[in-house]
Amino acid sequence: MTNYLKIGFLLGLAALVNAFSPALLQHLSHAGGAESAIATSLWCLSLFLVFGWASSKAAEGTVFPSFTLQLLVGIVLHDALAPLSVALTLSVVVCTALAAIILKSGGDEIERKDFLKIAYPTLMIAVLGYLLTFIVMFPLLMALGLDGKTAALLAAILGSTDPAALIPTLKQLMFKPEYKRVADLAVAESALNDAVGAIFTAAVVAMVLAGAPLNNLAGMAEGLLSADNLLMLGQQFFFGTLAGVIGWLGVAVFERYKAQRFANEQAEHSYDFAVVLVVPLMTFVLAQAMHGNGFLAAFVVGLLGNFNHGSPEFKTLLHNMESKIESVAKPTIFMMVGPFVSLSDLSNTLGLGLAISAVFILLARPLAVMLSLALTGVSLKEKLFLCAVRETGVIPVVLAVITVAQFPEMTQLMSLTAWVVIWTLTLLPALTPWWARQLQMVN
Repeated sequence: MTNYLKIGFLLGLAALVNAFSPALLQHLSHAGGAESAIATSLWCLSLFLVFGWASSKAAEGTVFPSFTLQLLVGIVLHDALAPLSVALTLSVVVCTALAAIILKSGGDEIERKDFLKIAYPTLMIAVLGYLLTFIVMFPLLMALGLDGKTAALLAAILGSTDPAALIPTLKQLMFKPEYKRVADLAVAESALNDAVGAIFTAAVVAMVLAGAPLNNLAGMAEGLLSADNLLMLGQQFFFGTLAGVIGWLGVAVFERYKAQRFANEQAEHSYDFAVVLVVPLMTFVLAQAMHGNGFLAAFVVGLLGNFNHGSPEFKTLLHNMESKIESVAKPTIFMMVGPFVSLSDLSNTLGLGLAISAVFILLARPLAVMLSLALTGVSLKEKLFLCAVRETGVIPVVLAVITVAQFPEMTQLMSLTAWVVIWTLTLLPALTPWWARQLQMVN
C-alpha cells in the first residue's frame, strides 16, 4: 500500500507543478527571443529528468512499469510541457535521436551467432507479422468509428512490438534450455519490426499527403502496391541496411582499437562513450542521406557491431549505455506524450482506447504470430508465449509524435496511441512471467 501511496503523491506533485506552470512560462516568455526559448527548453528538460527518475522510484514494488507511470506523469504535466507542443521540430529531433540509440542497444542485446539461428522466424514475424497486424487492425479501427486516414496511420504506428519493457521482463525469466531462443526471438522481432513500422508508417504518411483513397482495405492495398510506393519501400530497406553495414565497419575498427588498448593499458576511459552515442546517430544520418530508413540502420549496426558482451573491454561502456537509456532516453520519450495529450483528451478516448488495446492483444497479435510462424520450426508453446508479447512503447510513441507534427488536426491519434501504450505496458509485462510458467517454459 505504501508503494501505491508514493504513486499517488507523485501524480499529485505533478498536478501541482502543472497548475503553476502557465504563470511561470508566461513570465519566462517576457525575456523574449533566444533567452525565452533557452529557459523554456531547459525547464522541460528538467521536468523530464526529475519526474522520469521519480517515476522509476515510485514504480518499484508495484504492478506498474516505470514506463507507464512516466507516460501518465507526462500527461499530467501537459501544461508544464506545453512549449514542446509548439516547438514540434525540437520534439521530433529529440525523439528520433533517442529512438535511434535505443534501437542500436536493441541490436546489441542479441549475439550475432544467436541471431543467425533465428533469422528466418525473426524475419517472418517481424515483417509478415507486422503486415498481418496492419491488415487486421485497419478495417477493425474503421469499424470502431475512426476515419480511413486516422485508422491507417494508427494501425501503422501501433503495428510493432517494443523492447522497452520486454527486455527487462525477459531478463527476469530463466527459460529451460529448449526454450531459450524464444527470448532472443522476442527481442529480435521487437527491434526489427520497429524499423519495419517506421518504414511502413512513412509509406502511409506519404499516401495520406498524396490524397490516396483510404476508405477501405482494397484502396489501401492499391496504394501500397503501387510502383512508386514499392520503390520507396525497397529503397528504405536496402539503403537502411547498407548504411547499417557501413556503420558496422566503423564499429569494427573501434572494437579492434578498444581491444588492443585494453590489453596494453587494462584501463577504461569514460570519453569512449562518445563513440557509442555517435554510431547510431551518424548511421541514421547516412541512411537518410541515401533515402534509406535510419531506424533500420541503427538496429543493423547494433546487431552486426554487437560490442561482444563477453569482452571485458566493453563492460563499462555497455553498462553506461544501458543506464543512460533507462534513466534518460526512455523516460524522455514516454513523457513526450504529455505535450500532445491532456487528461481531458485521455478521458474522452477511454472506451475507444480500451477497445483498440483489447483487439490488438486478443485478436491481431495471436493471428499475426500463428500465421507468420506457420511455416517455421517454432514450436506451439513458443508461439503461444509470443502471442502474449504485444507491448507497445518507444518507437510507436516516436512515430506518433512525428506523425502528429505533420497532421495536427488528427487529435485522436496521440491519445489513442497513449492508451494502447498504457494498457499493453501495464498488463503484458505483469502477465508474461505467469504465462511462461503456465506453459512450463521456465525453471
